[in-house]
Amino acid sequence: MEILSSRILLRPTDPVRSQRFYRDVLGLAVYREFGPPDSPGVVFFLGGGFLEVSGHGDATSGRSAMIWLQVRDVRAEHARLAQAKVSVLREPVTEPWGLTEMWITDPDGVPIVLVEVPPDHPIRRDTRP
Repeated sequence: MEILSSRILLRPTDPVRSQRFYRDVLGLAVYREFGPPDSPGVVFFLGGGFLEVSGHGDATSGRSAMIWLQVRDVRAEHARLAQAKVSVLREPVTEPWGLTEMWITDPDGVPIVLVEVPPDHPIRRDTRP
């Protein structure tokens, strides 16, 4: 599998507190913000990857982290991983936000989303003048 980019997703019990911690305490630079202005998700630079702190997690679940991996062809990965008997939680679906996502788990049940970014998606556009 050729990984093009990745991010760790956190769904904290208190998103504002966690965003402040990563931004103000650890000093991580903000890559982008998204979602509603009163409750945005924030993606931070994290070395060669990213850390996204968004949404709201359940403190009792113990599952507030997941892995996001961008791949070139999510449908080809689906075929390959299904053949390898990887637990596929959800087959590839093009989401309303334009990314094609597929969900799997690692052997311990950690959720992993494999994402294909279409060529015309805003993530691929260089918005610099």
